[in-house]
Amino acid sequence: MADRALASRALTACALAAALVLAGCASGPRSSGGGVASGRDGPGSNIPSDLDRVPDAEPRIEAIRSSGGTSKPYTVLGRGYVPITDDRPFRESGIASWYGRKFHAASTASGEPYDMYAMTAAHKTLPLPSYVRVRNPANGREVIVRVNDRGPFVDGRVIDLSYTAALKLDLLRGVAPVEIERITNDDIRTGAWRRDAGTAYAAAPAPTPAPAPVRVAAAPVAVPSAWVAPVAMTTAAAPAATMPVAPQTPVMAAAPSEPEAPAGPREAMVVTDLAPLAPLAAPATSSAPSSAAAGFWVQLGAFRERDGAETLRSQAARGLPTLAPQLRVFSEAGTHRLQAGPFPSRNAAGEAVTQLRDSLRIAPMVVERR
Repeated sequence: MADRALASRALTACALAAALVLAGCASGPRSSGGGVASGRDGPGSNIPSDLDRVPDAEPRIEAIRSSGGTSKPYTVLGRGYVPITDDRPFRESGIASWYGRKFHAASTASGEPYDMYAMTAAHKTLPLPSYVRVRNPANGREVIVRVNDRGPFVDGRVIDLSYTAALKLDLLRGVAPVEIERITNDDIRTGAWRRDAGTAYAAAPAPTPAPAPVRVAAAPVAVPSAWVAPVAMTTAAAPAATMPVAPQTPVMAAAPSEPEAPAGPREAMVVTDLAPLAPLAAPATSSAPSSAAAGFWVQLGAFRERDGAETLRSQAARGLPTLAPQLRVFSEAGTHRLQAGPFPSRNAAGEAVTQLRDSLRIAPMVVERR
């Protein structure tokens, strides 16, 4: 009987150890450190009253891990993911969700405790840690968050925000379209990430001393209606709009009665050994002329440093080789703009916008040069 009791206790201990290992896996169900392993997610009960004044994450240079658990290829729900391990620019458009009290204080994929009231986020492939600018195109609000977790593992969703980040973007009512842009270590080193250093949404200048602004509508993010349905409220989420970047305006922090965070299932990661990706060679390109022909052009981005424009140019040339001969970098008034063109009509330029969005996951826009 004693031997049988000892064997039973040993089996129980092994099962408990296995459960703790799974609970500690990145973005998996959590039961330690204050996290709730089951039940509905939501904003919590004692919400601080000044969350609208929480500052954005301050980008700082942090080492990019090329080895270790957070850098290895992994599989969740039968789908494989390969984390980024270099300082490349990265832009993406899609659906954002948020997660709250269910995971508060639990361990993130980076090993840091999740703080739903800090400016953090989860992403499937960006380095841990890294920084991204998140923009809500419906109202023009922007925030900067520090990515320290993996997820969300739901088709179409590109980022999982903390409660405070979702509050400042006015996304607490449910999932909604966003645009995200990585702030690289090179951006931090040169200061190009600051809004007063230039913006990727700047319009192309006209040749006259006092030009009239070129008003161009940014390409909207096409989202199925099922994705933007709110999770915990019956009212529909606000539709995405096309508007230029506007300064962030404060919002009042109000605790919803019983909203539910729309984060999808945060399943445990299974690290698998995949063959490393072969590096792509940058195409040989000649330097672009300083003048541009009249017509319609597609602007992929604007940068304070020319290196940023050239990096995106190489990426675009590899992603769309047929468009490579039309890519030009124009240096005007201290800003380096990467544009493709000219196109004979706005419709033709619009087709290029669609190709670029689908291939590079960026948000280009059409400008007209006269």
